[in-house]
Parts: sequence; C-alpha cells; structure tokens
Amino acid sequence: TVYTQVEALVEAHPLHQVLMSLPAVGIRTAARILTEVADKDFPTAGHLASYAGLTPVTWRSGSSIRGDRASRRGNKALKRTLYLSAFAALKDPLSRAYYDRKRAEGKRHNQALIALARRRCDTLYAMLRDGTLYQAKQPAAA
Repeated sequence: TVYTQVEALVEAHPLHQVLMSLPAVGIRTAARILTEVADKDFPTAGHLASYAGLTPVTWRSGSSIRGDRASRRGNKALKRTLYLSAFAALKDPLSRAYYDRKRAEGKRHNQALIALARRRCDTLYAMLRDGTLYQAKQPAAA
C-alpha cells in the first residue's frame, strides 16, 4: 500500500530518528515535515517559523495599527502539520504545561496551540540543524 511505501521512504531518510524522537510525531507527520523542509536552508528558527506561517503579523492600514494576529502566509501544509502535531502533543506533560500556561495568560485555545506549535517548530529547527534527538528539559531543582 501507499502507507507502507511512505513509511519505508521515511525510515530510509537520515533524519528519521531525529524527527521521530519529538513527542507526537509519527510517520505521516515526519513524512510531511521532510517533504516541506528537506533541502531548504533556514538561517534561524524564526525563518523556519515564518516559512511555516507560525509568526504573528501586525495588521496595519494607513494610520490604523491593530494587534498581532496569526499569519495567513506561509506553507499551509507545514503549518497544519505542526498545528496538529502540537494538538497531539498535549498528552506530553511538558507541552501540556506550556499550553496551560498560555491559557492562564488569557490566550484562547487556538492561540495557545499556535504558540505551542511555534515552540515545537523552534525545537524542531534546533534538532534538524544539529542532528540531535529530542531531549525533554528537566524541571529545575528547587
């Protein structure tokens, strides 16, 4: 089937282990990330986030300046993949704590998920840049 072919291609890629080490990244998510990001060079994590459409945009019209909102630009497929991955990552305690903190700051559900997706995008950038596996931050000892 197509799924087994995609799975074989993803497993053959050198970044397979790196991508699969991130919580809530499965074969389909890894395949989408590889197809959208492979062979592209991003100087910073912000460039990758902007490419994915996860950066806030200040809306302006003449002298009217409105607050930051979610960007409608960027790679829609990659943004959707990172968003759904962030939603699935709510089962991970660290991701859930970050999401809950954003909700406590007054952000709505979608805003908090986009913030989590951006954070995971930054982590993904560092993992791809260095070729390292995901390592969860250890809570600071009191």
